[in-house]
Amino acid sequence: MIVPFEKLSEEAKIWIYPSSRKFYPQEKTPLKEKIEVFLNTWLDKNEAELSYTILYDRFIIFATEEDVQITNRDLDKQVAFILQLQQEYEIQLLDKMNVCFKQGEFVQYKEVTAFKKLLKSKSVNSKTIVFDNLVQTKYDFENFWEVPITESWYNRFL
Repeated sequence: MIVPFEKLSEEAKIWIYPSSRKFYPQEKTPLKEKIEVFLNTWLDKNEAELSYTILYDRFIIFATEEDVQITNRDLDKQVAFILQLQQEYEIQLLDKMNVCFKQGEFVQYKEVTAFKKLLKSKSVNSKTIVFDNLVQTKYDFENFWEVPITESWYNRFL
């Protein structure tokens, strides 16, 4: 059952899929509908509390309470769904090694090599906010997802 993201506990499991571009306004409603259909059929457990959110028109975030048992088969279904979205929207969602960061009010998505060049040219610096899309719990998501480069694993590029 889909519940509001805010209702999930801090221990809820999180999966973050950064998009290589922003979702266009006309894509948002159909995307949400597709996600809800997927979540309603994803797990065999009807009582499982699931949620999702789309942030900055660029990140798809799935969540389940920590007590929900997720099998490899369940993860395969999730990845298959994400692959379907990639194809349909002509975007990348599974490349977690690209860097998402803020430049002013905008969220950028760059390959690591391009990001290193931006650091070298001082277009981004140690205070630039990056997104750690590898966080695994709602608590970590809320506290460590958007952090300065110095507080992230990207700090090794400084």
